[in-house]
Amino acid sequence: MSGTNQRIDGKRLWDSLMAMAQIGATPKGGVRRLTLSDVDKQGRDTFKGWCEALGLTVRVDAIGNMFARREGRDPRRLPVLLGSHLDSQPTGGKFDGALGVIAGLEVMRTLADLNITTEAPIELINWTDEEGSRFGHSLMGSGTWAGIYSLEKTYGLRDVDGVSVGEALDAIGYKGPHDAKPFPADAYFELHIEQGPILEREGKQVGIVTGAQAQVWYDAVIIGQDSHAGTTPPSARRDALVAAARVVTLVDRLMRERGEDGRGTVGWLTIPQASRNVVPGEVRFSVEFRHPDDAQITGLAESFPAEAARLVAETGCRLDLSELFRIPAQPFDPSCVDLVRQAAQRLGFTSREIISGAGHDAVYVARSIPTAMIFTPCKDGLSHNEAESILPEEAEAGCQVLFEAVVARANRVV
Repeated sequence: MSGTNQRIDGKRLWDSLMAMAQIGATPKGGVRRLTLSDVDKQGRDTFKGWCEALGLTVRVDAIGNMFARREGRDPRRLPVLLGSHLDSQPTGGKFDGALGVIAGLEVMRTLADLNITTEAPIELINWTDEEGSRFGHSLMGSGTWAGIYSLEKTYGLRDVDGVSVGEALDAIGYKGPHDAKPFPADAYFELHIEQGPILEREGKQVGIVTGAQAQVWYDAVIIGQDSHAGTTPPSARRDALVAAARVVTLVDRLMRERGEDGRGTVGWLTIPQASRNVVPGEVRFSVEFRHPDDAQITGLAESFPAEAARLVAETGCRLDLSELFRIPAQPFDPSCVDLVRQAAQRLGFTSREIISGAGHDAVYVARSIPTAMIFTPCKDGLSHNEAESILPEEAEAGCQVLFEAVVARANRVV
């Protein structure tokens, strides 16, 4: 590593990542820290304790987003933000989200070690419920903060056990007193594992993320008719699962028609009253499409519902399709992206520009604040999986780039 004598502590970073990974650890080496659960509370409490030990001031907003502030030399300067999330998928990996939060903590610790006071304040953020696996809305904390979702609507979302977001926040003590809305800030930086194979395939140490792709998400319900598996002939069947299979195949075809940039997924499907000797009369499932080009997502949103409804109708069933949300492609701020690029070059890391295939809190933050992201490789591009893995030196490289970019922004001449 070249270009700086202000080094983060790679071993301390890794040790802290491993300590956080023990909170909600699973037998297969991953984590289960579902948002607003007791385990999430343990992670939050640990993070808060680490921040307060550094003298950071921690505040919590009404949706549970956590902000740890380090004051700057000039109280008139807007803060530079950095962060990610600590919640996980039901069978998630150690690094998805946690890398960005713990690396941000390492940035704060290094500043303290080196007795550096930046011109602008710096605030480290743990966003609530980035994953969306418990309440069904990914980017919930940053989306509420950004005004994409109303606080009232978000509080009313319920998990499969009927517990609402508002109730869960109260239960773990993280319904904060501060408004969940954008505040003036100078920039936002987020470090994250790539969650894909490109950096590893090309042998690159750092991804310079220039933006995030467009997305459209749906909830689908197919209504047919429950009937006896042994006595109902083909001509009398209204099999909701067969209809769903046709829609799943359609999603896959539409994805593949768009080449390597296409993304189309049915990631969740359930038969509410499943029985092995009953023809399914109802199926519920998710659908999502992603693409770097807004026009592709707009075209899919216009054509997919009608085409799916036609396929379902051919089986004698009915499709109820509701669009959950549509996110346009989000370019990141060129000046912030350039700070990441300059840091990687100065440090001598191999790098490439990349579009984020996943949604991240940075996508919603970027609507209000100049934003950039940094990617590190992950083994085999695997994420949302207990086998998710990165190397200590990959974490250290990403964190060092984060440190350089954040400090450069916080000390810039204004």
